[in-house]
Amino acid sequence: MGGLCGWFGGGFDSATAKQTIETMLSKCGGFSAGSDSLLNIATHGLAVAQGIYAVNLAQQEGIRAAVVGSPHWEDRQLDATAKERGLANSLIRAYLDHGHDLLKRLHGPFALAVITDGEILIAIDRIGIHSLSYSLQEGVFVFSNSTGSVVTHPLVNKVIDPQAIFNYFYFHDIPSPGTIYRNVEKLLPGQYIRFKEGRLEKGFYWRLRYNDHDHRSFASEKERLHALLSAAVGSARGNDRSAAFLSGGTDSSTVTGMLAKNSTHPVDTYSIGFSAEEFDEMKYARLAVKHFGANPHEYYLEPNDIVTAIPVITQAYDEPFGNDSAVPTYFCAKLAAKDGVKIMLAGDGGDEIFGGNARYAKQMVFEHYTRLPAVLRKSFIEPLAFNFPGGDRVMPIRKLKSYIRQANFPLPERMESYNFILRQPLGEIFEEDFLASVDSGIPDTLLRDAYFRADSSHPINRMLHLDLKFTLADNDLRKVSRMCEAAGVEVRYPILDESLVEFAAQLPHNFKVKGRKLRWFFKEALKGFLPVEIINKSKHGFGLPFGYWSISHPPLKALVDETLTRFETRGYMRPDYIRNLRRLHAEEHPTYFGKMIWVMVMLEQWLENHEISG
Repeated sequence: MGGLCGWFGGGFDSATAKQTIETMLSKCGGFSAGSDSLLNIATHGLAVAQGIYAVNLAQQEGIRAAVVGSPHWEDRQLDATAKERGLANSLIRAYLDHGHDLLKRLHGPFALAVITDGEILIAIDRIGIHSLSYSLQEGVFVFSNSTGSVVTHPLVNKVIDPQAIFNYFYFHDIPSPGTIYRNVEKLLPGQYIRFKEGRLEKGFYWRLRYNDHDHRSFASEKERLHALLSAAVGSARGNDRSAAFLSGGTDSSTVTGMLAKNSTHPVDTYSIGFSAEEFDEMKYARLAVKHFGANPHEYYLEPNDIVTAIPVITQAYDEPFGNDSAVPTYFCAKLAAKDGVKIMLAGDGGDEIFGGNARYAKQMVFEHYTRLPAVLRKSFIEPLAFNFPGGDRVMPIRKLKSYIRQANFPLPERMESYNFILRQPLGEIFEEDFLASVDSGIPDTLLRDAYFRADSSHPINRMLHLDLKFTLADNDLRKVSRMCEAAGVEVRYPILDESLVEFAAQLPHNFKVKGRKLRWFFKEALKGFLPVEIINKSKHGFGLPFGYWSISHPPLKALVDETLTRFETRGYMRPDYIRNLRRLHAEEHPTYFGKMIWVMVMLEQWLENHEISG
């Protein structure tokens, strides 16, 4: 991936320091001839390892700096220094001139560290495309862009955090700031840490500004959207051979179209199909290919591909990861890498900045009820609904009661009302000792933090802000980035270019969700550019028919059965719950129950791959 790791404080002898930095590097991109390090035995170590993403390391005037990614400066002089002497040298220059305020002048995807004799500064980009984990132990600050690298440091204990396991079952990943290990945390998007004289300062150097009130002209904003999309895709394609993921959805089709617009020859697209019809969107990908004159590359996923992918996934991720669409992402990227593609352009982000997720419109239906006068709700509507004779047998009344119950539950917690582990009492799912070791309210606390941290009072913008963190930074970006790295290609996200993210935030909320219409402005603005069938198609996730295949394909079924049998002994979930889930998966609803089966399988496989017992 391109490794970045090190520590600040404490002291090692030279042999221990060298061994420590090499061990840390081996977990964040590999220690090789392409690695470089700067060691000061008394106080610190800093190292980078070459990988898919650009890395840079420099030292001057008593300052050491390292950066992973491809950011750019808004300052022309700093940008010129970066081009002439490398990003790390420009980072040192910026630190000398501006201190940690340099972060406000740096844009694009990055993870960085700056070390002086007196302090360390670490930070990641505004969107969270890159990540950094850290731990403060006995006055020593340890950091890396791999969680697994941090816990190889002699002062950091490699101990699984039960809370992280609970959070994993809730979110199907381990959201920041938590990690799988105790006493190790991750930075949030747009966050920095300064550690100086034993004090740790943590803050955000950037805040996305939303527009709650201003009206905008559709015509002028449409023109600006097209210009920003074209510029973002043109910048992301780089000088190496590039291609586009193409699912047939609005975002990937838009990226493909803009790439074609910026190209003098047919662009290469890569798509994944499934023999299970309800999961397959290849017809829409082919529509986009025909519309933009692209050069298509297709791969139809087979059940045995999942068997092949599971060990790849568990090795590639430094924490348990339960999004099953990592499998098609990996094979799509692998096909591109085989053809010599160096850079893949992904369409992730459009739903989360332009309002494309169905839950946004659904939650606003409930919000409308909460905005009725309290006296009307409490003195008339609710008594009528809940005291209506035989109401549970009358469909309109039964639906009204369900609607009221959901509406009276606040955002953002209401968005999780269909969460799998909330469908029955936690005591029926988890072992008593495990449940006693966690705080089941932590997920709600994390959700509220992102929701109310939004610079907006409108529920649509707050939900978008929440999804920028949980759906994108914690999940989708980790999914695509890690699978591309495993396949050997770099991925870039043009729709998440900061100019587009900030543009979308400034659109009025009813340009994003207009009644029941999702992504209203984006779709209206792209009429005539995208095929009408793609604009009008219903949203379809990049899912995987794991639920069906894991009961019909013998090798996959055997892998799942054997893995779950071992998982029962972990002490996290009740064995009777696991066995009943397996029965429901096989006999009643393979797709629905298969989701949690996959989450459990991937946790057990990850723990085994990383040699974690008990």
